[in-house]
Amino acid sequence: MDGRDRGESWPPKVQDAEKLEVEIPDTAHQISSDSWFQVGFVLTTGVNSAYVLGYSGTIMVPLGWAVGVIGLILAAAISLYANSLVAKLHEYGGKRHIRYRDLAGFIYGKKAYSATWALQYINLFMINTGYIILAGQALKAVYVLYRDDDLMKLPYFIAIAGVVCALFAISIPHLSALGIWLGVSAVLTLIYVVIAVTLSIKDGVKAPPRDYSIKGTSIDKTFTSIGAAANLVFAYNTGMLPEIQATIRRPVVSNMMKALYFQFTVGLVPLFAVTWIGYWAYGNSTSTYLLSSVNGPVWVKALANICAFLQAVIALHIFASPMYEYLDTKFGIKGNPLAIQNLTFRLGVRGGYLAVNTLVSALLPFLGDFMSLTGAVSTFPLTFILANHMYLVAKNNKLSNLQKLWHWLNVCFFGCMSLAAAVAALRLIAVDSKTYHVFADL
Repeated sequence: MDGRDRGESWPPKVQDAEKLEVEIPDTAHQISSDSWFQVGFVLTTGVNSAYVLGYSGTIMVPLGWAVGVIGLILAAAISLYANSLVAKLHEYGGKRHIRYRDLAGFIYGKKAYSATWALQYINLFMINTGYIILAGQALKAVYVLYRDDDLMKLPYFIAIAGVVCALFAISIPHLSALGIWLGVSAVLTLIYVVIAVTLSIKDGVKAPPRDYSIKGTSIDKTFTSIGAAANLVFAYNTGMLPEIQATIRRPVVSNMMKALYFQFTVGLVPLFAVTWIGYWAYGNSTSTYLLSSVNGPVWVKALANICAFLQAVIALHIFASPMYEYLDTKFGIKGNPLAIQNLTFRLGVRGGYLAVNTLVSALLPFLGDFMSLTGAVSTFPLTFILANHMYLVAKNNKLSNLQKLWHWLNVCFFGCMSLAAAVAALRLIAVDSKTYHVFADL
């Protein structure tokens, strides 16, 4: 139920304690407290999460060298542009829009509020599902290094990962509270990226010439290429930029732009390195989890997988935070995060939410499929279609005809891409479902 359903003003208003000109909606979570540098690290944590270990196989293998490299660079530029449009609307109309759905609702109305929330929920749920799959894969990889048996299956490790993610979610009340954990995440990322890159180079130097051709029939190539295009935009975008921007100190727009520039410059170096070097080393035989392809000392590979597991736990919390904020605000969970009532609430609600995520992860552990489908059905609409159209509506009187045409072209192009990518992703899931059974041990 939103504010209109309760007869309240739309969007929600509260008295601004600091008597600033911009109104701030009510929320149970902390806002306007973080530096642009910390927010930049939040964004970089998302873009360099353990998902990067899959991009060699899910982006480069279906696209090849030319399209893969150009596509990654072009998608980064387009993503920076689209995210900047949303960032510049954060205080549109004299109100602070700390949630994506609030911004859409303010510009379009109640139906858009609900539709945007549904899209965002799907996006974040699927991203979180992917993180639990990744964490389970990393744990299984460690197990396989030391045990040559079939006793422990992937679903078991996914269940363990889900429990650890739930414990972390209960311990960290809100996004700003990550604090030192962002530094921990950066160190973990650096470790598994350096290990993956180093071992890939070692293997690549010793290996015979690799095959970089794109496998499959013409129809297979077409669908996998479209699916990989969805993975390109998935790699860079959160679908929750206003929620992250809500944590940044004033001036919120200029500080957010600094954070975005940090993300799309320094923040992309690890992603590019691990993606391109991994593909160079193994060609079209690169797996969808790079650490499964590399050769090296057992303890080094174990360390990389443990770091990937722990980083996935931290990164998941970022993408689950909009749901946590919604539930905490709706039920008035404020004050001391260690209070028994608050801890009990987080235990039941967040634990239950992640239990559902974990069940879906174990049921259909097809990571590449999730990336493609998430990019198609939610990342494209939220990041590109909605961003361009909202900016077009909000700034309509200030835009030239050429600028209006540009934004409409973006809306139409990404609308077609979203539809095509959804079809390709569903086909991929259907094919994999025939190959693998539910609760598959991949």
